[in-house]
Amino acid sequence: MLSTTSLAEGAETRSLPALLLPSLRAGIPDALCERAERGGAFRCSSSTEVLERAQRVALGLRALGLREGDRVALLSPNCADWIVADLGVQLAGMVTIPIFATQAVDQVAFILRHAEARLLFLHDEGQRARLREAGVEHPPAYLFRAEGSDAMAALEALGAKRAAADPGELAHLGEGISGDALSTLIFTSGTTGEPKGVMLTHRNLTSNIVDAFAAGMSGLGARDPVLSVLPVAHIYERMITYGYLYLRCAISICNDPHELVHDLRDVRPKAMTAVPRLFELMLAGIVGKAHDDGGLKARLVPWALAVGREHARARLLGGGAGVPLALRYAAAHALVLKKIRPLMGLDRLSFFVSGSAPLHLDTALTFAGMGITILQGYGLTETSPVISTNPLGANRLGSVGQVIPHVQVQIAGDGEILVRGANVMRGYYRDEAANAAAFQDGWFRTGDVGRIDDDGYLYITERKKELLKTSGGKFLSPSRIEMALKRSLYIGQVMVVGEGRPHPAALIAPDWKPVCGELGIAVPESKEHLTGDERVLHLFAREVREFTADLAPYEQVRRFALLPSDLTIEAGELSPTLKVRRRVVEARYTALIERIYAETIREG
Repeated sequence: MLSTTSLAEGAETRSLPALLLPSLRAGIPDALCERAERGGAFRCSSSTEVLERAQRVALGLRALGLREGDRVALLSPNCADWIVADLGVQLAGMVTIPIFATQAVDQVAFILRHAEARLLFLHDEGQRARLREAGVEHPPAYLFRAEGSDAMAALEALGAKRAAADPGELAHLGEGISGDALSTLIFTSGTTGEPKGVMLTHRNLTSNIVDAFAAGMSGLGARDPVLSVLPVAHIYERMITYGYLYLRCAISICNDPHELVHDLRDVRPKAMTAVPRLFELMLAGIVGKAHDDGGLKARLVPWALAVGREHARARLLGGGAGVPLALRYAAAHALVLKKIRPLMGLDRLSFFVSGSAPLHLDTALTFAGMGITILQGYGLTETSPVISTNPLGANRLGSVGQVIPHVQVQIAGDGEILVRGANVMRGYYRDEAANAAAFQDGWFRTGDVGRIDDDGYLYITERKKELLKTSGGKFLSPSRIEMALKRSLYIGQVMVVGEGRPHPAALIAPDWKPVCGELGIAVPESKEHLTGDERVLHLFAREVREFTADLAPYEQVRRFALLPSDLTIEAGELSPTLKVRRRVVEARYTALIERIYAETIREG
C-alpha cells in the first residue's frame, strides 16, 4: 500500500472560496483571457474583475431566492463566463452541476431533473432552442451571450443592486462554508445507461488542487501563461483551472480546439493539460503538414521524428545512445526537431500534462525527442480527480506517477487499484446500489488494474470491466491494442472487439486527409467508396500489422473494417469526454463485425 502525507497542511479542510479568494484579490492583470471572436486578439480580465463579477453573480442568485446548497447547472462550451458563473455559485455556497455542451439532450433532461437544478446557465439562444425543440424541461435560464432580462449581465446587475443595498453581505461572501459541504455534482457519462451523479465536497477539491499541483505541476507561479483547451465541464480541466487561479497564473482559454495551433502560437504557454488524443493529433498535424509541403520535407520530417523517438528511448529507457544514433539525432535535431517547438508556440513550455486516458509510450518518446516533456497522471471524477502524477524532476515514462499527498492506494488481490483519501467522493447522488458496488471496506474501487514498482510509481495495465475473453480463453485489454494502433498517422479512431472470438478485430475510422495524401488524391466529400478501395485496404493492412507487431501474438489484430465517417458524440457513439461507448458501437455495427470475422484480413 502507498500512503503519503500532506504538502500543504490545512488545505484539506478549506472551502474553495477560502482557498481562492486571496489569489483573486491579488490583482493579477491577465488572470483570465479569451478571444472576443474567432481569429481576434485575446482580451483579458484581471483577477479583481473576475472576482467582482463572480460576487455579483453570487448576490444575483441570492436575489432570485436561491439558497445555500441549491443546485445551479452550467451547459456551455468553454468561455470566461463559465468560470465566472461557477465561481459565483461557489461564493454563494451553492452547488455547481456542470454539463457538457455536447451532452445528448435526453441526458441533459435526466441530469436537470435528477439533480433538481434551480437555475441553468446557457451559452446562447441556440442552446436554449436546442433544448426547447427536444422538449427538455429546464429551470429558469440565464445566457452568457445574450442581451435583455435573461442575460448574465442582467443577473450581475441584480447582484450589484443587492450589494449596494447591503455592503456587508458582499464583504462576507464565501465565508463560513464547511470543507465538508457539497461543492459540485458531476454526472459521469459512462459508456452505458444513465449518468451517475458524483458528489464532490469542497474538501475533496481543495486538497486535490493543492496536493496535485505541489506533486506534479511544480514551478508555475504568478502571471505564468497557461492555455486551457479541455472542457472545463470535466473535473480534470476544472480542477486544473482552480489550480491556475490559486497559483495566480495567466489563463488563456482555447474556445475552439480546431484553433489550438493558433492559440499555442499566440499564448506560448508554460504549461497545458491535454488528453492523449490531442498529442496524437499534434503529431499527425506535423507529419501531415510535411506531406502537404511535399518534396524532401515529406520524407525528412517523419524520419527526424522517428530518430528523435529512438534517441529518447535509448537516453531515457536504455543505456544511452551509441555514436551512430547520436550522430543521426544531431542531424535530425539540426534539420527538423529544433524548429518544431518555436513553430508550434512551445518555445517556453515547461511541460504538458496528460490524463483521462492512457498515453502510449511512443507518443511520449516522440515528444521527448523534440525536447518536450509530457507528465502523465491518473485519476477519476470520483477522486476529484488526481490520484497520482509524475513529478517534473523525476518523470518515469510509461507510469502514471507517484501517489499524491492525502491519498492512499492499495492493489487488491485481483490487481484492481483501490483508493481512499481526502479526494474520494462523498458518493453517488441518490444511488445506493452504485455506492455499494463502488466501495470495498472503505476503499473506492477504481475499476482499473495496475501495479506499483519498488520506487512507488503506479502503472495502469488494463481496465477491469473492459477486458475481452477470446474463444481461446485469453483475456485482452482492448484499450492497450487501440493505443498501439492509434500511433498510425492514418488511424483517427479505433475500437477493438473480440469477445468470444478467436482473435481481436478492429473497427477503424481513418484520418482521411493523410490517407488521401498518401494515395495522391483529393479528399472526397463522401468516403464510402474508399472503405473498399484495394489501395486503402492494403495501406491499413500494413499499418495494422506494423503497429500491433510488438504485442503478444494473441493480441495482434487479424481482422479489421474501415468506417466511412468518425464516431461522434451526436450519434451517441462517444461520451462527451470522447470515450467510445462500446456497447452502442457494437450494436450499431453488429452486421459489419459479423462480416469481418467471416473474412480473412487482406494482405498488403
